[in-house]
Amino acid sequence: MLDYYRVAGPLIRLLPAEAAHNLSIAVMKTGLVPGQPRDDDPSLAISLWGRDFPNPVGLAAGYDKNAEIPDALLGQGFGFVEIGTVTPRPQPGNPKPRLTRLVEDRAVINRMGFNNQGAERVAGRLAARRRIGIVGANIGKNKTTEDAAADYEAGVRAFGLHADYLVINVSSPNTPGLRALQGKAPLAELVGRARAALLSLPAPRPPLLLKIAPDLTDEDKRDIAEVALESGLDGLIVTNTTIDRPAGLISPNRTETGGLSGPPLMEPATAVLRDMYRLTGGRLPLVGVGGITTGADAYRKIRAGASLVQLYTALIYHGTVQVTRIKRDLAALLRKDGFSHLSEAVGADVPEAR
Repeated sequence: MLDYYRVAGPLIRLLPAEAAHNLSIAVMKTGLVPGQPRDDDPSLAISLWGRDFPNPVGLAAGYDKNAEIPDALLGQGFGFVEIGTVTPRPQPGNPKPRLTRLVEDRAVINRMGFNNQGAERVAGRLAARRRIGIVGANIGKNKTTEDAAADYEAGVRAFGLHADYLVINVSSPNTPGLRALQGKAPLAELVGRARAALLSLPAPRPPLLLKIAPDLTDEDKRDIAEVALESGLDGLIVTNTTIDRPAGLISPNRTETGGLSGPPLMEPATAVLRDMYRLTGGRLPLVGVGGITTGADAYRKIRAGASLVQLYTALIYHGTVQVTRIKRDLAALLRKDGFSHLSEAVGADVPEAR
């Protein structure tokens, strides 16, 4: 297993964080980055929503915002890739600098603000690609839009024919007022209108998921679970970045504003995941996100109720070779605990919901 990032990573991190991110996209576009092995252990394959995932390890939204390299990323061993967040109209996002590494904590704080090229351009890229491999689209609202649900309706219509699944993102901390949409009444209206837009499209239609924040009260979580079950949502992505700053952060950059991701998010995000699995009674597929660096981290998410997992920040510090390591170690952990397939381990640590 060639770990080119052992040499390239420290050099890339000499650049400002956003410049390094843009460089990585440009390099991936050249096709010169070696692919990772795709001989996934059969125990890792899973079928959800009529789609066959070769493994449960996906790339979270935020890296390939504009669907520039989804196929190159699939070639790095991911079981699926999520592009976005994309808004109906192009927008520049928040002022720079807006992406900060917390090197000592192996974490990142971002306040990007849904910078993207807009739904028409990004959906055009998905429409032009060969439909090989699973690629989802994460959709959001423009900063100045007052009727938020209208933007999600537009996102559904733009991507509903070209993405393998859709994600309603109401949990980024970097768009003013966005997280308020997680309240029961506004969320029910938003999801209802998004589903109506989806049902207006010809079949087959992609599943519709909701991405939620880690910074939720118990009442918030109960409300979201109720809306999810009653509205016909197909799944939840748990969780986005956090506005909290967990104890133990040591980087001097820890006071930056924005959403924190990386290992410090592992505990709070997994706690919310476990709660949502219990509150939904295991009836909805959950995608576990937040803090995953190792196979053991991914396994904890699965045992807490996740059928799929996603990562992003770990790539900044370890490169895409980490995907291969996570899959290898995850398969070994499943075997160690006597599971022949990862689906058997989903929610193992939440017996009251099984």
